[in-house]
Amino acid sequence: MARLDRLMTGKVIAQLGAAIGRQFSYALLQVVSQLDEEMLQHELGRLVEAEIVYQRGVPPQAYYFFKHALIQDAAYESLLKSTRQHYHQRIAQVLEVQFPETAETQPELVAHHYTEGGLIAQAVGYWHKAGQRANKRSAHVEAVAHLRQGLALLQTLPETPARRQQELLLHIALGASLIATKGASAPEVAQTYTDARQLCAHLDDPQLFPVLRGLWNYYLVRAELQTAHALGEQLLALAQQTQDPVQLSAARRAVGTTLFYLGAAAEASTPLHVTQAGALDEIGAWALWYLGYPDQGLARNDETVTLAQQSAHPFRVCFALSLAAGFHQLRREVRYTQEHAEAAIHLATEQGFPHWIAHGAILCGWALTQQGQAQEGIEQIHLGLTTYRATGAELSRPYFLALLAEAYGTMGQPEAGLAVLTEALALVDTTGARWCEPELYRLKGELLLLQQSSNNSTEAATCFQHAIRIAQKQQAKSWELRSVTSLARLYQQQDKRQEAYDLLEPVYGWFTEGFDTADLKDAKALLDELA
Repeated sequence: MARLDRLMTGKVIAQLGAAIGRQFSYALLQVVSQLDEEMLQHELGRLVEAEIVYQRGVPPQAYYFFKHALIQDAAYESLLKSTRQHYHQRIAQVLEVQFPETAETQPELVAHHYTEGGLIAQAVGYWHKAGQRANKRSAHVEAVAHLRQGLALLQTLPETPARRQQELLLHIALGASLIATKGASAPEVAQTYTDARQLCAHLDDPQLFPVLRGLWNYYLVRAELQTAHALGEQLLALAQQTQDPVQLSAARRAVGTTLFYLGAAAEASTPLHVTQAGALDEIGAWALWYLGYPDQGLARNDETVTLAQQSAHPFRVCFALSLAAGFHQLRREVRYTQEHAEAAIHLATEQGFPHWIAHGAILCGWALTQQGQAQEGIEQIHLGLTTYRATGAELSRPYFLALLAEAYGTMGQPEAGLAVLTEALALVDTTGARWCEPELYRLKGELLLLQQSSNNSTEAATCFQHAIRIAQKQQAKSWELRSVTSLARLYQQQDKRQEAYDLLEPVYGWFTEGFDTADLKDAKALLDELA
């Protein structure tokens, strides 16, 4: 402070620079200080000589850096509060008017100066812009910080319709970034969108669609499927009112995705929910496999991944890779499952997407169990399930538990697998997520047959038959083929060869594609043996 005091006018320049930041440009300082060039350059030269700041470049392109953060702090703290506030107001206004490119690319800088300058309404607008910009760059942690800062400031303003509108926009933006950083099923996501929905009730022209879509996402991933379905129908009604093609596509996707997980893939895949506006593009590959079209599903899967990668949006890419890993697991393609899951884990770890880290870990664990590393694979599945549940997610847990049960069977531990399936089937009954229910009963039958201590063939046959009935009811041809193959193999072992052939042949004969997939190859090999 003594060194600064001796500089007199230079001290004022240092204080103004300190208000700008640890570094500041000559161009900005000149406009804000309103000093003539000769005096400004002279005083800056004195600051450099005194080693208060370092200089890089030559005016007017020069930049200056405080030698140490403590020197900047000393200069800044020596300002009267009213002067400091005035400086920040002046800096923000100059950035906004005379440096629009900086205001556009660094809105958080303008937001900071308006905040410190006490101009709260202007500050909130720029914190919102900063949050949106960070969101577009997939800098979601940064976006959450900016948006929460804006919301906190907004609470200090009088309650008006304009304030409610701004608060709603901040909540919508915050919800999107929280889904990325915390997972769609996190309590913070529910709270953010619930607050937003309450704000909508007090506005004449509320942006209800993105709010309901955020809530739909939350309830879907938590496997509260009836609530999710009701929200999907509300989204569809809103979109049909506006006839906005983007909203129509999103609404159909919401309804179709929910129906798929409820075990109604055939209904989800009607023209209303698939062919119009490309709805169901994320889960469409799964639905096509499920309905017995594995090659069409593969084409849709590859297209979805390609489009996501072309978008270069990390969250979308991670989402697509994760679902692709699951799709390849359904086709029992070990290498592709592992490759996509590992790519998703890498991106999710880099970007901080905990939900997709867990998702990828479970699928990688399954791939390991199929490559002779059952113990390591089981450990990885357990680790992934723990992380998955920590995010509040429940939707895919029955499916993941099926993979774990299968892994225990590979290890020759059918009792452990059966215990896992009991948990999975209870979850199906609780949540209504019945899309993988046939596979759970099929696996139960297979594990019963692995128990050497007792003759469980009758009970196993009952499980297979139940799996077949559920699959037929759901029009899930791929699950039906798998279950029929298991039952036909049991009949073969019981020397019921004709009965086995008559059971399997018509189901296999229904298929018109996918003959290079593991399920169809297994069925064909068994038919050849039976013939």
